[in-house]
Amino acid sequence: MKRTLIVCVFACCLAFIQCSEKNTTFLITENSVGTLQKTSPVDTLEAIFAQDSIVKDTSKLKIGATAEKIMVFEKGGKHLLTLTSNLDSIPTIGNIRIFDSRYTTDKGIGLNSTFKEILNNYSIKKTVTTLNSVVIFPKHSNLYFTIDKEELPSNLRYTTSNIETVQIPDNSKIKYLMLAWD
Repeated sequence: MKRTLIVCVFACCLAFIQCSEKNTTFLITENSVGTLQKTSPVDTLEAIFAQDSIVKDTSKLKIGATAEKIMVFEKGGKHLLTLTSNLDSIPTIGNIRIFDSRYTTDKGIGLNSTFKEILNNYSIKKTVTTLNSVVIFPKHSNLYFTIDKEELPSNLRYTTSNIETVQIPDNSKIKYLMLAWD
């Protein structure tokens, strides 16, 4: 009886520890996206994404130095990320575009989030209006979110003037989620 109780307590403790460990496979932080670290050299990507497929941009010009685009796909073909390398002597990743909705920030924001969720979790530093979208830059973060102008009221869709955060509807969906490490 005593031995059964000890085994039961041990099993409960082990289950609690495993549940409390956060799965970081799809976690976006300021210094990492899943297992990819801000300081990871480009030549280590094959090892970092050993379970996935990496496709490098073969159309890049060989003349002159240009940043290289690297796409990461799951083995089943789902596009996870597009990485852009920087031009340092030891290239690392400069920009990341998230394609898979399983990737979320430590605050739970991902491609399935709304503008209201961004506002509830981040202070906004600035918004930049482009021809087809509004880009939201949170304070103290390397993240930025793009909302398609199609998500906006019709009177704002074709404007070239700067759109303020108060003009963006709460239910506007995120079109692009990106992280800049440059």
